[in-house]
Amino acid sequence: MSRRIVFRPEAEEDVLEVRHWYESRRSGLGTEFGQAVDVLMTRIVANPFLFQRAHLATRRAVLSDFPYAIYFRPTDDEIVVLAV
Repeated sequence: MSRRIVFRPEAEEDVLEVRHWYESRRSGLGTEFGQAVDVLMTRIVANPFLFQRAHLATRRAVLSDFPYAIYFRPTDDEIVVLAV
């Protein structure tokens, strides 16, 4: 079963803000951050229960090359991204 990814508005703002910050530091680094988020989201969709619980049903997936984590809640048909 493939779950649909839903970013809460706050989480989407987090990603865009961090991506912009990295891009302002070095050209292309914001793109690298966005790609790292995409790769991790693919892993989350494939197996959301692989990731550690942060609180109750909320889980946390840590980006490998950046000091950020994705906080999400899996449901039967969605991955709801709460924050980055």
